Amino acid sequence: QVQLVESGGGLVQVGGSLTLSCVASGDTFSTYRMGWFRQAPGSEREFVTTINRNGGTTNYADSVKGRFTVSRDNVKNMVYLQMNNLKSDDTAVYYCAATRQFGRIYYSSSYDYWGQGTQVTVSS
Repeated sequence: QVQLVESGGGLVQVGGSLTLSCVASGDTFSTYRMGWFRQAPGSEREFVTTINRNGGTTNYADSVKGRFTVSRDNVKNMVYLQMNNLKSDDTAVYYCAATRQFGRIYYSSSYDYWGQGTQVTVSS
């Protein structure tokens, strides 16, 4: 199994940028697909982005496409989420997740391991 720890959250103004990091330990990182999800107060956890095992393929929610970029470093066991042009609607707790499953990559239920989350607050 793998343990995940996110960092990099904080308070940022509308239009600003923030980079989240997630470090993995405990298992072979490169064998996991990684995802980022977020959950705003009173809302369901929603898919943000996912990146495949070698980092060659990424997928994004429509709401963040063109503004967010996911990347990974399989040597450092890290996955990153670069967030630009942030909006108030991006305010949420952001979670890093890992899975060895194939398919249904946009669904939180497909991910077996989760970090504790990091708060991102976008203020106007």
